[in-house]
Amino acid sequence: MKPRIALTVGDPAGIGPEIVAAAAAAADVRATCEPVVYGPSPDEARARFTPGRVSAESGRAAFDTLVDAVRAAQRGEVDAIATGPVSKEAFAAAGLPWKGHTDLLGHLTGASQVAMMFYSEPLRVVLATVHVPLREVPALVTTDTVLSLLRLTRASLPAFGYPDPRIAVAGLNPHAGEHGLMGHEDDEVIAPAVATARGEGIRVDGPIPGDTVFLRAVRGEFDVVLATYHDQGLIPVKLLAFGTSVNVTLGLPIIRTSVDHGTAFDIAGRGLADAGSMKSATLLAARLVRARAGHAADPTR
Repeated sequence: MKPRIALTVGDPAGIGPEIVAAAAAAADVRATCEPVVYGPSPDEARARFTPGRVSAESGRAAFDTLVDAVRAAQRGEVDAIATGPVSKEAFAAAGLPWKGHTDLLGHLTGASQVAMMFYSEPLRVVLATVHVPLREVPALVTTDTVLSLLRLTRASLPAFGYPDPRIAVAGLNPHAGEHGLMGHEDDEVIAPAVATARGEGIRVDGPIPGDTVFLRAVRGEFDVVLATYHDQGLIPVKLLAFGTSVNVTLGLPIIRTSVDHGTAFDIAGRGLADAGSMKSATLLAARLVRARAGHAADPTR
């Protein structure tokens, strides 16, 4: 029996309705799973919302659609969720306190810890911090946070085909601080977390300078990199695999994947959107369902 995957359109004023419709109709998607669309079709979205316009109404619609899909997953009506992009501005306009899917999904499911991972063929990256100003990052990268994320990453990666993953932790500062010359956080905050994780049997190295760690991972030395902040981790992923990489939320009791891009308001409703990442997200969700069920699965195929 094919897994049932909920495809949520995200913000209906963006490209979500278009890419979800295209992904749901794709032959390889329909051969792999049963897509169930949550949210308006492209025609319905254009009739109700102005393409490319941020509004409280579209933000609330995106929220309501996601809640419906999450509840369906919790009831067992669908096996996983693949989400289209939402707008943080539209969420804010609607008075919603969440900055995106990851924190909202953690709230809806009651998950004690969630993390954003970008999965692609050449590179996997977990983010220690996500949508926060750069000046706030050092205070948020604590020893406890890094250690808990290493544990979560170790527990999550077997479903992706890495039963004993080799993890690298990117340094926060240039040259990973160079023994305190360019910042103390790498030696005093990250290194102790790595040492404790190693003592627990986790295969981890770091902190490793951010300007070399991703190259080493792509060359096969590591299976996943824990990046300390948003752009440090996502620039290399999007450079290597934009349009095919998949955003996965680790730590949820349900399976959730998503696209690697935003709402693209500038091209919404014009028929120019590429559904590649939405298809990849849907296919990966189906494979994770099979992996969770105990069947053989290779998400890298």
